[in-house]
Amino acid sequence: MSNVIDSSPWTATVLTLFPEAFAGVLDTSVIGTAKKNHIWALETVDIRKFADNRRRNVDGTPAGGGPGMVLRADIAARAVDSVIDDHRPLIYLTPRGMPLTQKRVSELAAGQGAVLVCGRFEGLDQRVIDARQMEEISIGDFVLAGGEVAAQALIEACVRLLPGVLGATESTAEESFENGLLEYPLYTQPREWEGRRIPEVLLVGNHGRVADWRRARQIEITKSRRPELYEAWLANGGDHECD
Repeated sequence: MSNVIDSSPWTATVLTLFPEAFAGVLDTSVIGTAKKNHIWALETVDIRKFADNRRRNVDGTPAGGGPGMVLRADIAARAVDSVIDDHRPLIYLTPRGMPLTQKRVSELAAGQGAVLVCGRFEGLDQRVIDARQMEEISIGDFVLAGGEVAAQALIEACVRLLPGVLGATESTAEESFENGLLEYPLYTQPREWEGRRIPEVLLVGNHGRVADWRRARQIEITKSRRPELYEAWLANGGDHECD
């Protein structure tokens, strides 16, 4: 990548074969409002524009044989190198990457932004991943047709943490993963719905009891649904198990 510039506001630059895919969900709700207010910015780079052949093909057959096609290193590298080098992380979205965590999201949100490479076909030629020192990230143990949805998920997760995006800063402090545990159950009006009542402890106005109940539910839910998170939480100190 080339010369350094000021990348304020927080900027996501997405390298993709389908730049039109990013004109939808990221322009809605609080994420879209934040973009209109210039809290963050989105840039898309069409990888296909860097193909130097008449048909603008960007893929080739896998070396050594096998099904599908592979995104070419030379074309992908030209697309990457067209992005101004402002020291943002260069990330390749791939199922084999390290799992995206709230901790990594917070780190990315605290920086200048990210440059995201969306794979297609069977994936991206390993040589460009190595040569450009891409960070490989996965959003889950499943396979998508391409990296566009994964890139959108990563961008939204980061943007909602930027100052001024959400109305209440406290709203992110008690969410799933922020303290190593999953979030507690939430309730609102009406008090009774289809024979199901809001737990009485949430209605009596005792903030200490409410806090204890919520902490207990966090522990209970995390232990039953994500035992690996629960064990990691315990290993990091945890706290007393509530009833």
